[in-house]
Amino acid sequence: MAETVTVQTPGISSVQDLGRGSASQFGQATGGAADQISAEIANALVGSRREAPLLELTALDFSASASTDLLIAVTGAPATVTVDGHRQPQWEPIVWRAGQRLAVTGIHDGLRVYVAVHGELAADYLLGSCAPDQVLGFGRHLTAGETLVVDTDCPPIDHPVFRLPLFRLLPDRPSFGNVWTLDVTDGPDIEDFGESGAALFGTEFVVGDQSNHIGLRLASTDQQPLPQRTSTGEVLSRGVPIGAVEVPAGNELLVLHRGRGVTAGYPVLAVVTTVSLSQLGQARPGHRVRFRNCSVATAVAEHREQQHRIALLRRRVQNVFTTLRIPLHTSEARVPSHVGTTRPASAPRRASILETA
Repeated sequence: MAETVTVQTPGISSVQDLGRGSASQFGQATGGAADQISAEIANALVGSRREAPLLELTALDFSASASTDLLIAVTGAPATVTVDGHRQPQWEPIVWRAGQRLAVTGIHDGLRVYVAVHGELAADYLLGSCAPDQVLGFGRHLTAGETLVVDTDCPPIDHPVFRLPLFRLLPDRPSFGNVWTLDVTDGPDIEDFGESGAALFGTEFVVGDQSNHIGLRLASTDQQPLPQRTSTGEVLSRGVPIGAVEVPAGNELLVLHRGRGVTAGYPVLAVVTTVSLSQLGQARPGHRVRFRNCSVATAVAEHREQQHRIALLRRRVQNVFTTLRIPLHTSEARVPSHVGTTRPASAPRRASILETA
């Protein structure tokens, strides 16, 4: 009999992963968790593979019950996390007992929370990813009463007498707040803006209500002039990167996020760095944003440093799990690349749950 998680209060929740990184060459949106860093750390904390499916909760309260004991981790924006009414910490593995109610409420200072499970959530895949795609109508947005199949082999983890937490892994936590400073590199059309381009860095912007996985709309907070394109040549539709800061005619900027289409026709003044793109995935409507220019070399170095810290966290998790005799698996199961197929029954019972990098 398959073990399941039953959703009671769905809020706005979906099954996510890190997206389909090579999909742009096929004209397909990349998609994936808006806050990639929080999603990666959640999977690292429970020893799941980097690309394992997990839950993305957006803004609203969520609750569910499990049919078996689970080891989970909750990361992302600050929130109140409880299991059967007992407060639980974020950013470290916690035990979710069979029949108990997990609740994530009061998400604040950010927009999205991630719940990872030690094991594997069953999911359908498109081009190797379960990430939802709004344009194609693909993906799993959860509803009340819906069940998620979970494959896990983690033994019960609990102190037999004192009920003390057994984990203090202390991962690096992103900063959360109402003002976000985002690093950007020069965009392909920066020369078309002349001196006007400097307005991007001297203005504070506010995130608009019509912002989502596809992109964010930013308006100036102090009525300062926005960057204006001085070139009069026509801008043809062409490929645009995730994080592109577009300047359409009007009084707002567009920042394309992970659900963006692969082509667009607005001039691109700047591109948000990979690390800052995860920060932007936590910006709520009404939050304020400032841009800071950096070089491509600096952006790459910051991303590599972030990945190095996550790799070190995985090593600490490996040491702890080995000590506690939590099963570790070293071979990756293949993920189907087409729609409508979950992980095949012939695949190993567990995908690789720990990288040793």
